[in-house]
Amino acid sequence: MWWRRTLPAVVALLGVTGLGLITVGLTADPARPPRPPAHAPTRTHPAPDLPPMPRAAPVRVRIPAIDVRAEIVPVGADAAGVLEVPPLDRPRLAGWYRHGVSPGETGNAVLVGHVDSPAGPAVFFDLGHLRAGQEIEVTRADAQVTTFTVDDVRAYPKDRFPTALVYGPADVAALRLITCGGRFDAATGNYVDNIVVFATRTA
Repeated sequence: MWWRRTLPAVVALLGVTGLGLITVGLTADPARPPRPPAHAPTRTHPAPDLPPMPRAAPVRVRIPAIDVRAEIVPVGADAAGVLEVPPLDRPRLAGWYRHGVSPGETGNAVLVGHVDSPAGPAVFFDLGHLRAGQEIEVTRADAQVTTFTVDDVRAYPKDRFPTALVYGPADVAALRLITCGGRFDAATGNYVDNIVVFATRTA
């Protein structure tokens, strides 16, 4: 398993740089993205008896509840340990953390996306509207579509990013979606929080 070999390095690398995750907020007068309720209910969906899928890069993500249909490109982390994101001139793309598992494999697959851009709201602007029980569909390069059901949606200050919950090991096929959110800090040009969606493969 990839995480058995690389998890300590990933945690050490990304755990100290949550502050740098997807710090966009570039619109002149940004609308505040939706924030999940402070006490949003957590619903853990029992994973059905599905065999793990082989590794295959994700190519598209669809989230019907918030009208997201986006292409996915692979991303990594830079030398400083900051998670890379898709190009800002293509704000409707999502990124897949390619050093982790692919959606459908056992473990936590991670997708990231901009919350906004100079042109306005971006691909993951509405992540904070998601609620437990809603579905996320990921199409893979092998033409298979895997469905995840949202368990929880949380906002975290960037200096308390839940690295282990996002990048750590899991014994089921799970998905994490990440973007920025919360208050926009005009002094730094960044949002102060990260929005994280937790989901489990159900079909």
